[in-house]
Amino acid sequence: MVVGRFLAASAWPAAFRTPAGRGGDSAMHALLVYPEFPDTFWSFKHALRFVRKQSSTPPLGLLTVAAMLPPAWDLRLVDTNVQALTDADLAWADCVLVSAMAVQRPSVDRIVARCRDAGRTVIAGGPLFTAQPEQFGAVDHLVLNEAELTLPAFLRDFAAGRAQRIYRSAEFADLTRTPIPRWDLVRLSRYASMPLQYSRGCPFDCDFCDVTAQLGHRPRIKAAGQVIAELDRLYDLGWRGGVFFVDDNLIGNKRNVKRELLPALIEWRRGRRGLSFGTQASINLADDAALMDLMTRAGFDTVFVGIETPSAGALAECSKKQNLNRDLVADTRRLQRAGLQVQGGFILGFDSDSEAAPQRLADFIQKSGIVMAMVGLLQALPGTRLHERMRKAGRLVVGGSGDNVDGTTNIVPLAGGDGLREAYRDLLGRLYAPKAYYRRVRALLREYRPPRIKGRIDPGYLRQQALACARSVLRLGIAGRERVEYWKLIAWTIVRRPRLLPMAVTLAIYGYHFRMITELHIA
Repeated sequence: MVVGRFLAASAWPAAFRTPAGRGGDSAMHALLVYPEFPDTFWSFKHALRFVRKQSSTPPLGLLTVAAMLPPAWDLRLVDTNVQALTDADLAWADCVLVSAMAVQRPSVDRIVARCRDAGRTVIAGGPLFTAQPEQFGAVDHLVLNEAELTLPAFLRDFAAGRAQRIYRSAEFADLTRTPIPRWDLVRLSRYASMPLQYSRGCPFDCDFCDVTAQLGHRPRIKAAGQVIAELDRLYDLGWRGGVFFVDDNLIGNKRNVKRELLPALIEWRRGRRGLSFGTQASINLADDAALMDLMTRAGFDTVFVGIETPSAGALAECSKKQNLNRDLVADTRRLQRAGLQVQGGFILGFDSDSEAAPQRLADFIQKSGIVMAMVGLLQALPGTRLHERMRKAGRLVVGGSGDNVDGTTNIVPLAGGDGLREAYRDLLGRLYAPKAYYRRVRALLREYRPPRIKGRIDPGYLRQQALACARSVLRLGIAGRERVEYWKLIAWTIVRRPRLLPMAVTLAIYGYHFRMITELHIA
């Protein structure tokens, strides 16, 4: 399952063309616009209300691109997930830089139309545009692939007055040249966490995943000093919350992670308040006890793992070889016992899935204690081997949403499509019903061994958690239909695992979000 791509700086190149009367190095007004995400599992909108935040993370890619633009330019960022794009913003701008992934397509279309109506030059990049540039005739310039490679060429042509419409590169960027994102362009207090990128690329070859198609198989990394500099910048700006490493597979280059990155993070955290880390990694992390220990000592407490399915046949079908011949429940529990909460990505709709697949998936998720189980229908993303296979077989549906948790798929199933959709809706309804969800929370809390991470807790973070707890009592413990299960969880945690009470409350809040999404949009 492809997740977190909306955070990857590599996926968000953007550029511009010269408006009348301006030169390449003059003080242009460049408006960077981040389209809105729909209300899905990944938005966390219903959970964010408990902590009075407006969005999960700011747009790392656009902020990184902003750091590559000429210093003389006047920049303004509008993240439409936290603020409206106004007519005044468009009147101020000389050009508008837009970047997005597929799930943001409806918002992209609205933004581009408004920019065109206002007579503004539109420049775009990112996964959505890189995968299907032919669909965006209304965009003036497409600067695709990795900004470190394509943006400089555009800037040279821009300064010379000969900017082309499309800029592409088949090469891969050297991340040691990637600058620190322009965090000063955002109001950090609006967000629940901050994104950071260490590497790009993945050594594996899952046929439904577009990571390797866009970013390659050889993981490319930043120097540990670059990561520390980015953390220093966030810390100096007052950030004390969570930081999510958006790498598609943080441990793609285990050697450097163990020898350079994690020791540097352990040292950096000494004497500093706050900042816990999360990331994405492959399941083979569970094989390396030393690596898990280093990660928790460095401050990691959460890892998203693409488990996809417990079916060996389906794993072989999609070339997810790294998950084959394993006890995936045991692997999950090893990660949990090491102090890493496992969030899991799962897929329903493989050709080899039988009628029993939904029940088997539900049983696996309940048994493993994966509370945050992101289950989606299989999607064939442009550029993937799966997309090409489905195209040749005549099984592609035009106009897929790009959201694999909205109950639709762009693949014509071998069995009836209505049956698959119904099975999917039923599966989610069962997984996120209060009784089943809270049972998974208790299963996780039984296994989880919180790391004793050295470092001082930030008072602001404690206040935020206290307020979230109070709101959960009102919303979930009194008004919510999950109130019986909520109080059973609180009582159980106080008696059995009192140290994990904040974690239990947080997971209860997440459960509310998942249930709301399931009830409002899917079930």
